[in-house]
Amino acid sequence: MAYATTNPYTGEVLKTFPDATDAEIIKAIENADTAFSSWKQTSFSARAEIMQKAADLLRNDTAGYAKLLTLEMGKITSEAKAEVELSAAILEYYANNAERLLASEKLVVADPAEGEAIIVHDPLGVLLAVEPWNFPYYQVARIIAPQLSAGNTMLLKHAGIVPQCAAAFEALMLEAGLPKDVFQNLYAAHSQTEMIISHPLVRGVALTGSEGSGAIVASTAGKALKKSTLELGGADAFVVLADAEMEKTVNWAVFGRHWNGGQVCVSSKRMIIADEVYDDFLEQYTAGVAQLQAGDPFDPATTLAPLSSQSAADELKVKINEAIALGAIATEVGPKVPSQGAFVQPTILTNISEDNPARNWEFFGPVSMLFRAKDEADAIRIANDSPFGLGGSVFTSDPEHGLEVAKQISTGMVFINHPTMVKADLPFGGVRHSGYGRELIGLGIKEFVNHKLIDVVDIDAPF
Repeated sequence: MAYATTNPYTGEVLKTFPDATDAEIIKAIENADTAFSSWKQTSFSARAEIMQKAADLLRNDTAGYAKLLTLEMGKITSEAKAEVELSAAILEYYANNAERLLASEKLVVADPAEGEAIIVHDPLGVLLAVEPWNFPYYQVARIIAPQLSAGNTMLLKHAGIVPQCAAAFEALMLEAGLPKDVFQNLYAAHSQTEMIISHPLVRGVALTGSEGSGAIVASTAGKALKKSTLELGGADAFVVLADAEMEKTVNWAVFGRHWNGGQVCVSSKRMIIADEVYDDFLEQYTAGVAQLQAGDPFDPATTLAPLSSQSAADELKVKINEAIALGAIATEVGPKVPSQGAFVQPTILTNISEDNPARNWEFFGPVSMLFRAKDEADAIRIANDSPFGLGGSVFTSDPEHGLEVAKQISTGMVFINHPTMVKADLPFGGVRHSGYGRELIGLGIKEFVNHKLIDVVDIDAPF
């Protein structure tokens, strides 16, 4: 079955779920459309109460929700609890801000004869969210909190390895008071995605996932003339200038690459270090990575989680070997990872030449690519030499200069002296192969609304 809970540490299949039938999916779409007719009329204050209640429920049982994350995709407990809180913060953000963000906007017109013009932001209707496994709650909260707050209704197709997390979020929203059918979890097969997007009652689709999945969804949405947003892969540059505070920079580098087992689209995957400090950085970074402790993700002492599945671990190992065959040097770091569980040995890749295709790959796991930059201009060049453009960071003791460097890096997000950060009140999104559109804050809530012009014109106005 496509939907199953398999503990990535023990390999035990704990629970399976049947795929939804075509008839069940069509009925869900129709129910969502029926629910939209009343949900779109619901006041912002009533929607806000539900969002806040959902946030409160998450916080009241952080440990319970976190346990499910660890069980299904191997997230260590401290990071699982942090994801629960982040999800709650997003729900709360829209409870507090949705009405303000979608307030009508009066236009300043050039000619009084144009009348009194305003822009109103109306919900579109039924939307599909296709979400990945690496942040099973956060990814869902990131799309449903703004879109439900805007008055849309939502269908969720979650990743096959986190079916219980998907069901838990649906149950959470119902417990918070969300009317039935406003948000529905569907155990839909990949082959049914086109049917959902193409259905005339579905108005848009938001996907977070791989480049391949994004291309398919975008193509399907385009043929059906539906709005889409894509949050895809990333190979974030971690630029270290010669004046960076080295010890603190290295600590952030180790964290930025290895949190969530390195399975993050905004992980610091490409370390680009100024020539003068490259050797020092490499030595300290290697020592820092070696201190990571792989093991049972439920054990508080564990700092490096297993990958989400054995197939993911096997795929990453193949990718490492392919990079080596193309000329990269791979150095395994730290004590041997356990033989039990979907682990990959932390690996540092160096000597990645300009003509090595691996420099453009996304390694989804504890694999770091290190590049020696001749100077600052070369560091910027290497940072921009990627098909991706999601996040990135610049480390320097001169933040003002770091800002100038950041402006020259072509990505959706750049942070000074911190790896790419995810917060409830910061926008998220990228460019090029990292996708299009933005999620969170006002940018996110306005992705799937009709920005409608209403103009009150004097009947005696001149032609």
